[in-house]
Amino acid sequence: MSKACVALLIAAPASGQGKTSVTAALARLHARQGRRVRVFKCGPDFLDPQWLALASGQPVDNLDLWMNGEADVRLRLARAAERNDLILIEGVMGLFDGEPSAAELARRLGVPVLAVVDAGAMVGTFEALVHGLRHYQPGLPWAGVLANRVAGDGHAQRLRDALRAGDGPWWGALVRDERLALPERHLGLTQAGELPDARARLDTLADALAATPLGQLAWPEWQRWAVTFEPPAPAPAVARGLAGRRVALAQDAALGFVYPANLETLRELGADVVVFSPLADEPVPEADAVWLPGGYPELHAARLAAAQRTRASLARHVQLGRPVWAECGGMMVLFDGLTLADGQRVPMWGLLPGEVRMQPRLAALGPQAWRTPWGELRGHTFHYSTVDTPLTPVARTAPARPHGRPEAVWRHGPMVASYFHAWFASAPAAVAQLFRGALA
Repeated sequence: MSKACVALLIAAPASGQGKTSVTAALARLHARQGRRVRVFKCGPDFLDPQWLALASGQPVDNLDLWMNGEADVRLRLARAAERNDLILIEGVMGLFDGEPSAAELARRLGVPVLAVVDAGAMVGTFEALVHGLRHYQPGLPWAGVLANRVAGDGHAQRLRDALRAGDGPWWGALVRDERLALPERHLGLTQAGELPDARARLDTLADALAATPLGQLAWPEWQRWAVTFEPPAPAPAVARGLAGRRVALAQDAALGFVYPANLETLRELGADVVVFSPLADEPVPEADAVWLPGGYPELHAARLAAAQRTRASLARHVQLGRPVWAECGGMMVLFDGLTLADGQRVPMWGLLPGEVRMQPRLAALGPQAWRTPWGELRGHTFHYSTVDTPLTPVARTAPARPHGRPEAVWRHGPMVASYFHAWFASAPAAVAQLFRGALA
């Protein structure tokens, strides 16, 4: 059944303009006022959703018309509309970047776009940017514009005066202030769980937004952005290919890149998911399969090297012939050693032959598909390290973009490893085979 819900897509001319900060501020502000807010993130991303989940108090799913498929996107939004007062969608990169872009999602779903523009060093060019965002593609639903990182009230007024009537409405400005910036590192934002003051940072952002015209807009006025979300035709039921099986998931600051939707898929397949922490040197729980997700092993290399209880219990799991799926960071800890950016080599767990080396530049980025007999498992790759291994790949992913490079999939005993981050809902049957040890 279709359901109307207030919804906004927060976009910008480029990355680094403040989309996450504004989206998190909106979510926190409305959650504090007692509304149920569900936030989504365009494109594959593990870091922004952590902040958005903390701000809204609910899990954050990713929306990508290629990775998810349009039916999955529509289903997640329709479900959210039934249970929430406000839906916020944070865009990815610039509004028109990527194939498909955030603009394409807004047009297909009819979600109004709120443009966030870093106006810190401009006045007239601000209007040129806003005008371009507003009119570049016909039929784009539009909510207005919010300026970010302005110098003060006088600067904000000049920006407002420069804005043409057809490119508004103007929803105010946030000043340049270090307290309104979320901390970053090489893969993106710092993980929210690492900062003891994360919630206070979000409250500071919400307080700043509350002083803008957008923050002061009465809730009845928000109904101008109500969107009716039509659910897709029901999909075939997922076969419970993991019924009665237990999956042990590594989960901590070193290995924590997990889509909530992936956990949902495992449970729909019938799996019981239990967690353990390699950083705490916890032994791997008794399980039929182990999942080592991506993360930041390079930031915690010494502690991971010292996690001998975890390593020994994982080695026993492997000796018993039980499956392991290791993706990106989770794969890196399995090799013999990890050489950090400063040249220091740290021994890892030695369960896969080879060496991992951090690189000064991004090594790979982009959407990928793993074509299997049980369906096309879609996802992405994003890493700053490379691997030197004698292992021969048993499969390679197919890049979705013309100039992308495939990712190797290695198998060593019951362990399957790759830099590929999989979106499990794209091919649940393949995921069931992966965790049963039959894939690759």
